Amino acid sequence: MHHNGTPPRFGFLIDMDGVLYRGPEIIPGADRFVHHLRDRGIPFRFLTNNSQRTRRDVVARLTRMGLDVEEEHVFTSAMATARFLAQQKPGGTAYVIGEGGLLTALHQYEYAVVDHDPDYVVVGEGRTFNLEMVEAAVRMILGGAKLIATNLDPNCPTQNGLRPGCGALVAMLETATGVKAFSVGKPSPVMMRAARKELGLSTDETTMIGDTMETDILGGVQLGFHTVLVLSGGTRSDDLPRYAYRPEIVVESLAELADLMDRNGWRTPWHQVMNGRTVQRSAV
Repeated sequence: MHHNGTPPRFGFLIDMDGVLYRGPEIIPGADRFVHHLRDRGIPFRFLTNNSQRTRRDVVARLTRMGLDVEEEHVFTSAMATARFLAQQKPGGTAYVIGEGGLLTALHQYEYAVVDHDPDYVVVGEGRTFNLEMVEAAVRMILGGAKLIATNLDPNCPTQNGLRPGCGALVAMLETATGVKAFSVGKPSPVMMRAARKELGLSTDETTMIGDTMETDILGGVQLGFHTVLVLSGGTRSDDLPRYAYRPEIVVESLAELADLMDRNGWRTPWHQVMNGRTVQRSAV
């Protein structure tokens, strides 16, 4: 725990892909950053829009990369989606286009996964997608099932480039049915606010760290979190002028953020010790 017994009143929501790792490789400095958070009792959650893996699968993967984390530190769009549906319609039913992480989360929230007449059609990432599923889903949606997306990310990074993401699969169903999906994952406040509440912190005590302007940074800006963009993932600094909103600070990676935190002994979040440097950095 924290050295003087009181936990610090700030914490982090941390995107995973492009922030902690790229493909199978950890991004240098990510392990040091996470070690400091754990060592000092600074609350954090890893936030991923990917709904394929269960919490336990994610932890196994991060542990193998040398990150010291527990299941409680992981918050996925599958969990956010299952929790949301359980609040909307307790004990409901879902037809699922997706994989283990999503199925497990729905079961944990007392949802039955069905093939006929579901309350919801729920779409996550996956490689098992086929046209028969699409036809079944289209019939269900036109028959009154509600269309739910775990996220609307158009693609997912892999070792060899990109593959279609949840948003691409959902767009097919939206186009076929004329029905718009409700999306739960980042930048939706449904997921981002739930994650902030898991930290037990207020809006102003929360910092979102991510590599994607359209999800991590947009969601953080909309909810009033502090925002840190890392350039270790999908965004380059010359992309930034295209956006109407900006992160509070831009760093190369978690290694640079750890250096900024080192300067004040991790006692307060970086934005209280930046002394105007924020303005210069974001104008990159």
